[in-house]
Amino acid sequence: MSMIASAPFAASGRKSSEVSLLRLYVLRATYLLIVVGLGSEIWPQIFDHPLSMHRATSSLLAGVSAMAVLGLRYPLRMLPLLLFELFWKSTWLIAIALPLWRAGQIDADTAESVKACLMGVVVFPIVIP
Repeated sequence: MSMIASAPFAASGRKSSEVSLLRLYVLRATYLLIVVGLGSEIWPQIFDHPLSMHRATSSLLAGVSAMAVLGLRYPLRMLPLLLFELFWKSTWLIAIALPLWRAGQIDADTAESVKACLMGVVVFPIVIP
Protein backbone atom coordinates (compact mmCIF):
# COMPACT_ATOMS: atom_id res chain seq x y z
CA MET A 1 0.00 0.00 0.00
CA SER A 2 1.42 3.34 -0.93
CA MET A 3 1.78 6.25 1.45
CA ILE A 4 -0.72 8.34 -0.52
CA ALA A 5 -3.46 5.72 -0.26
CA SER A 6 -3.09 5.33 3.52
CA ALA A 7 -2.69 9.04 4.35
CA PRO A 8 -6.37 9.82 5.07
CA PHE A 9 -6.68 7.08 7.69
CA ALA A 10 -5.90 7.52 11.36
CA ALA A 11 -4.32 4.82 13.52
CA SER A 12 -7.80 3.51 14.41
CA GLY A 13 -8.55 2.68 10.78
CA ARG A 14 -11.14 5.47 10.44
CA LYS A 15 -10.75 8.42 8.15
CA SER A 16 -9.16 11.27 10.07
CA SER A 17 -11.80 13.63 8.67
CA GLU A 18 -14.72 11.72 10.24
CA VAL A 19 -16.56 13.23 13.18
CA SER A 20 -17.22 11.07 16.23
CA LEU A 21 -20.72 9.97 17.13
CA LEU A 22 -20.49 11.91 20.40
CA ARG A 23 -19.62 15.07 18.49
CA LEU A 24 -22.63 14.54 16.20
CA TYR A 25 -24.92 14.22 19.22
CA VAL A 26 -23.45 17.40 20.72
CA LEU A 27 -24.12 19.20 17.42
CA ARG A 28 -27.68 17.89 17.37
CA ALA A 29 -28.18 19.04 20.96
CA THR A 30 -26.97 22.49 19.93
CA TYR A 31 -29.42 22.61 17.03
CA LEU A 32 -32.18 21.44 19.38
CA LEU A 33 -31.30 24.23 21.80
CA ILE A 34 -31.65 26.73 18.96
CA VAL A 35 -34.96 25.22 17.80
CA VAL A 36 -36.52 25.13 21.27
CA GLY A 37 -34.87 28.12 22.94
CA LEU A 38 -34.94 30.57 20.08
CA GLY A 39 -38.09 29.20 18.52
CA SER A 40 -40.15 29.48 21.71
CA GLU A 41 -39.21 33.15 22.02
CA ILE A 42 -39.42 34.21 18.38
CA TRP A 43 -42.30 32.31 16.78
CA PRO A 44 -45.00 33.77 19.08
CA GLN A 45 -43.75 37.24 18.06
CA ILE A 46 -44.06 36.33 14.39
CA PHE A 47 -47.72 35.36 14.67
CA ASP A 48 -48.81 38.10 17.09
CA HIS A 49 -47.10 41.38 16.31
CA PRO A 50 -47.68 44.96 15.30
CA LEU A 51 -46.49 45.71 11.78
CA SER A 52 -43.09 47.38 12.01
CA MET A 53 -39.59 47.26 10.56
CA HIS A 54 -38.30 45.96 13.91
CA ARG A 55 -39.91 42.63 13.05
CA ALA A 56 -37.23 42.08 10.38
CA THR A 57 -34.89 40.88 13.12
CA SER A 58 -37.54 38.54 14.49
CA SER A 59 -38.14 37.18 10.99
CA LEU A 60 -34.44 36.51 10.52
CA LEU A 61 -34.19 34.72 13.87
CA ALA A 62 -37.32 32.70 13.10
CA GLY A 63 -35.63 31.60 9.88
CA VAL A 64 -32.54 30.55 11.83
CA SER A 65 -34.65 28.50 14.24
CA ALA A 66 -36.50 26.87 11.32
CA MET A 67 -33.23 26.03 9.57
CA ALA A 68 -31.87 24.54 12.81
CA VAL A 69 -34.53 21.83 12.45
CA LEU A 70 -32.54 20.60 9.44
CA GLY A 71 -29.46 20.51 11.66
CA LEU A 72 -31.10 17.79 13.73
CA ARG A 73 -31.06 15.53 10.67
CA TYR A 74 -27.95 16.88 8.92
CA PRO A 75 -25.66 18.22 11.66
CA LEU A 76 -22.55 18.59 9.51
CA ARG A 77 -24.25 20.02 6.44
CA MET A 78 -25.84 22.73 8.59
CA LEU A 79 -22.57 23.90 10.17
CA PRO A 80 -22.74 27.19 8.21
CA LEU A 81 -25.81 28.01 10.30
CA LEU A 82 -23.76 27.70 13.50
CA LEU A 83 -21.00 29.80 11.93
CA PHE A 84 -23.58 32.45 11.02
CA GLU A 85 -24.83 32.44 14.63
CA LEU A 86 -21.26 32.79 15.92
CA PHE A 87 -20.43 35.69 13.60
CA TRP A 88 -23.60 37.72 14.05
CA LYS A 89 -23.42 37.36 17.82
CA SER A 90 -19.76 38.38 17.83
CA THR A 91 -20.51 41.34 15.59
CA TRP A 92 -23.39 42.48 17.79
CA LEU A 93 -21.29 42.21 20.94
CA ILE A 94 -18.44 44.23 19.43
CA ALA A 95 -20.40 46.82 17.46
CA ILE A 96 -23.44 47.36 19.69
CA ALA A 97 -23.03 45.98 23.21
CA LEU A 98 -19.44 47.09 23.82
CA PRO A 99 -20.07 50.77 22.98
CA LEU A 100 -23.25 50.73 25.09
CA TRP A 101 -21.34 49.18 28.00
CA ARG A 102 -18.54 51.75 27.69
CA ALA A 103 -21.14 54.54 27.75
CA GLY A 104 -22.88 52.99 30.76
CA GLN A 105 -26.14 52.62 28.81
CA ILE A 106 -26.90 48.92 29.15
CA ASP A 107 -30.48 48.38 30.30
CA ALA A 108 -32.01 45.10 31.53
CA ASP A 109 -33.14 43.95 28.06
CA THR A 110 -29.73 44.65 26.55
CA ALA A 111 -28.04 42.83 29.45
CA GLU A 112 -30.15 39.75 28.70
CA SER A 113 -29.15 39.93 25.04
CA VAL A 114 -25.50 40.26 26.03
CA LYS A 115 -25.75 37.11 28.18
CA ALA A 116 -27.41 35.16 25.38
CA CYS A 117 -24.86 36.30 22.79
CA LEU A 118 -21.91 35.61 25.10
CA MET A 119 -23.23 32.11 25.68
CA GLY A 120 -23.30 31.52 21.93
CA VAL A 121 -19.84 33.01 21.39
CA VAL A 122 -18.44 30.68 24.07
CA VAL A 123 -20.38 27.50 23.15
CA PHE A 124 -20.29 27.55 19.33
CA PRO A 125 -16.47 27.43 18.97
CA ILE A 126 -16.43 24.42 21.31
CA VAL A 127 -19.23 22.62 19.47
CA ILE A 128 -18.18 23.33 15.86
CA PRO A 129 -15.76 20.62 14.68
